[in-house]
Amino acid sequence: MSSLAASGGAIAGSKPGWRASLGWDGTTLLVLPAVFFVLAFFVFPCIYGLVLSFMPLKGGMFDNYTRFFGEYRFYSTIWKTLLLALPATMANVFLALPIAFALRKSSKYQRIVTAILVVPITLGTVLVAQGLLGYLGPNGWFMRFLTTIHVIDAPFRMTHNYIGVLLSLIITGFPFSFLLTLSYVTGIDPMLAKAAATLGASPWTQFKQIYLPLLAPGLAMGFCLAFVQSFAVFPSAVLLGEPAGSTRVMALAVYQLAYEDYNAPMAAAGAMVMGAVQLIVVVCILGLRGLFYRGPVGGTKG
Repeated sequence: MSSLAASGGAIAGSKPGWRASLGWDGTTLLVLPAVFFVLAFFVFPCIYGLVLSFMPLKGGMFDNYTRFFGEYRFYSTIWKTLLLALPATMANVFLALPIAFALRKSSKYQRIVTAILVVPITLGTVLVAQGLLGYLGPNGWFMRFLTTIHVIDAPFRMTHNYIGVLLSLIITGFPFSFLLTLSYVTGIDPMLAKAAATLGASPWTQFKQIYLPLLAPGLAMGFCLAFVQSFAVFPSAVLLGEPAGSTRVMALAVYQLAYEDYNAPMAAAGAMVMGAVQLIVVVCILGLRGLFYRGPVGGTKG
């Protein structure tokens, strides 16, 4: 019976099928839908947007980029967006790390606390922004509480400015940073720290010499994902910020160009600049992780 069948299920002596001739198997066929999805919804829009950005309504092929970097109302959005995205990302990563360490040991409370911390994921950006408007507004609960206990004499502004948008980004971005950090922390073999402790290493030395090098790749990836999410801020900048002032971020400028000015090529140029800025920051972060550890990550479980 075995002599009648060849490898891959083909009958001996028969011609190989088209899939076998191309070297495809069942796994390849399962990957194809994902490949088509990426090509249709990511690669093609990027290429189309790049080509469109070099087709201005007026002027030469580089006029959209010349105008973007030549007018303050456009290029200033880069710094305004970075001043929101970078602090929010750093706050999320540094807050997530100690909490993930505290919850790295499995216990009956770990799942409960983890579930509570990731609740903002279920709320969404718009609902979080609306909640902050009611909580941190001039007549919100937080201001009333501070006034009641005489911490402040009169309410101060925490919404419709930079602070409100920053707090919104931290609240909505923290669950993702926390879950990523927790997965990396729990993946480190605890026997490494115990072995270091038997040699006299203090908890800080254990963290610096063992955990931090092994966590560096994970923290870098978590930072990049959280940064990209924060950099694309849009609803919070409108609902909680100053859309015409300190929180006129790049996404808002691109939206106005496309749907208010009806200048799709200029909007495409802004989107390309936005993607380039994100890529530069991501490349820098991935390069910095090499300063902590250059060897193989062999201390994780699995």
